[in-house]
Amino acid sequence: MPPRNSTASSTANSAGNSAGTGRTKAGPSAATTARTAGTGRRRRLRREVPSTVGLLTDAGDFAAMRDYRSFVFDHHDEYPDYLHHVDALLRSLAAQGIHTTVALFDPEAYAEFCAENDLDPDTAETRTRFTAELAGNGAGLPYAGQPIEELVPLLVGEAVRQATWEYATVVLAEAGTCADCGEDIGHASFERAAAALRRLMAGAGPGRHHLVCSVPTEAEQLVAVLHAETGTDPEAPPRIEGRDGLDFVTVLAAGLALGGSGGLVLRTTTEDHRDRVHGWRLDRGRLSVLSAAAVFNAYCTDADTGEPVAPEPGVEYCPGYEVDGPGPHR
Repeated sequence: MPPRNSTASSTANSAGNSAGTGRTKAGPSAATTARTAGTGRRRRLRREVPSTVGLLTDAGDFAAMRDYRSFVFDHHDEYPDYLHHVDALLRSLAAQGIHTTVALFDPEAYAEFCAENDLDPDTAETRTRFTAELAGNGAGLPYAGQPIEELVPLLVGEAVRQATWEYATVVLAEAGTCADCGEDIGHASFERAAAALRRLMAGAGPGRHHLVCSVPTEAEQLVAVLHAETGTDPEAPPRIEGRDGLDFVTVLAAGLALGGSGGLVLRTTTEDHRDRVHGWRLDRGRLSVLSAAAVFNAYCTDADTGEPVAPEPGVEYCPGYEVDGPGPHR
């Protein structure tokens, strides 16, 4: 009796004979080759498409998002487990050669976004749209392989920096015009602050510089931190990373425009010398010099309790020097 499937038997025998005689089977078809080539191109293109990952930066925000049924984590999951999975996702994207930006995902801002745009907040599509918008507001960080426990505080700090700059920008925009000359106070204050930073760097001399400007406002305390380095060539500009200079000048300008209180501290570190600390006070729209004694008192007093603090060894407390321009507008 012939095999029940003679075609299959013949095919199997032919394959066996071919293998036994060393003959090879036909190669892949043109269609298969085209599909393989197309897949390869798409994979290469995918590496040129950036990604954005919205990161919840504390357990409270994570708990708020778990109230959405479409959120991939439920009430049995804990925040550390969420961080573990985000860390794995970031590493996977990096392994594929995909550039990824990590942005702070704020549930309250997300709810406001959904209400303003009449979107259902309980969908993955809406969360994706919100995350895409985060990528354009400047408050994200490029993922560079940082452990997740380091990435979270870095992202929080970046979000605070962005919010501070935005608020200071609003202060300058709403400062109005000078009653005497009609000049825009915000613009004039920004120009004065930029000039003050140049004088600060010139007076500090060569070394690594750490500057802190603090400006209290009705809504919040504005704080800007700047790290800079200057060499021995007085004509060479200081080396300042990223947009730190813009942030610092904007906060200082807001303090000048508001005309209230505030302060600025400059600490300089050089090789084989003690650190030097200089200080200034913001008062009625001017950056006034502090004496060495005032700088010492400010540095050696606990800001929260007012109790004295032992002076730091290896630090020289110095008076400020003139860095501000003409008097403020009114």
